[in-house]
Amino acid sequence: MNRRSFLRRTALGGAGLIVLRDAASAQGTKANDRLALAHIGCGGRGRELLLGFSRLEKSAFLCDVNESKATEMYRQFPDLPKFQDFRQMLDEKGKEIDAVVVATPDHTHAVASAYAIRAGKHVYTEKPLTRTVHESRVLRKLAREFKVATSMGNQGTGAGPYRRALELIRDGVLGTIQEVHTWNDQGSSDHSEAPKDEAKVPPYLNWDLWLGPAAFRPFHPRWLFWGHWRDFGTANLGNWASHTQNLAFRALQVDTLWFAEPAAKPRIKVEAQVNRINRLSFPKWEHVQWHIPKRGELPPITFHWHNGSARPNVKDDLSKLLGRELGWGPKDWGDWAGHLIIGTEGKILASGHNATFVMMPAEKFKDVKKDMPEKVERSAGHERDWLLACRGGKPAWANYDYAGPLTEFNMLGNIATQFEGVLEYDPLEGKITNNEEADKALKMGEYRKGWAL
Repeated sequence: MNRRSFLRRTALGGAGLIVLRDAASAQGTKANDRLALAHIGCGGRGRELLLGFSRLEKSAFLCDVNESKATEMYRQFPDLPKFQDFRQMLDEKGKEIDAVVVATPDHTHAVASAYAIRAGKHVYTEKPLTRTVHESRVLRKLAREFKVATSMGNQGTGAGPYRRALELIRDGVLGTIQEVHTWNDQGSSDHSEAPKDEAKVPPYLNWDLWLGPAAFRPFHPRWLFWGHWRDFGTANLGNWASHTQNLAFRALQVDTLWFAEPAAKPRIKVEAQVNRINRLSFPKWEHVQWHIPKRGELPPITFHWHNGSARPNVKDDLSKLLGRELGWGPKDWGDWAGHLIIGTEGKILASGHNATFVMMPAEKFKDVKKDMPEKVERSAGHERDWLLACRGGKPAWANYDYAGPLTEFNMLGNIATQFEGVLEYDPLEGKITNNEEADKALKMGEYRKGWAL
């Protein structure tokens, strides 16, 4: 499919209500020109994004601090210029770049995205948007200031069933929503000690650039398992709740609290039970509750996050809510992640990515169509929605004005697992109002020189 036929199909057919305008992007790109993309992070999830975007647009530059992780993509795209430092790439080649895709470890999402936005580039950032609450607020502000098209990579947002479930909930098919439960069986690493020995930095890794804004420490290969450590990762509240908690967060308009009138003084109360408080790593299991105030006509509600099958009685508790035995075990992993929205008239159970769902009781809802939305706009595809926005189309559903509050909400859970008691959060000001130490934890701390947001 050539570029024109793609645009014609997405604008007139597959995209539903999405319509392209003649307006140019921030860099003056016209609708029929191919966008020049720079990819920051080419291994892991970055590999999949590079392969996908390169089929739609012009992948022009590659950047990775770990050549071992990037080897496959460097071989597949031998003619593309390659960099280790995204700052150098944007400084030297900025005029040749229209948009940037960020797929690095969590702790460098914010600095890479902010640097690209300040250079006037549209940005697609892999989930979670940032590692900290404060970073999400900064990116949201920068995106508005520089008027660039943005999106976070929680791909279920573009799925037809996700949008169909959204309108069913909003239309009251489930009645009044009473509870929301989200879970993941994995748990977290719960390391007791940081690496103590110093190892030789491998020749394929630029350790200083890998650390980025984080405090310097001697190299040890265990740090490269960055999802295990609070300094670098976000555990399953970043890795999975960005996907799995997405449906209820949007359907129940929790994001509107970030844009409420100041006189309303909205407060979100969050608390957590964990196997133990661990500020180096993440707990083996956790149960986080967000107590959410009224939003317009929607009543207060509590969201529950259950992470880790090691928590006592968690399987039995979730099985009772489901009305059947939860599939956690060596012979059945069908329920390893899930999102249960309970109303007075029925329930929706969405998958880990929110890309599919079932309704309960099944007999009551057997005639309800579940594949595509009937009222809200259809998606051209999660990544394509962002590309259309880059060309002057409607903002992507996962743009920073939405992804920012969703990420803040989830990262509040990571704060709650480090403190006892209930924390009160002001979403307008971005502050925890009843615990000074917890409020300080909303920020990363001091960034290393050369890495400020």
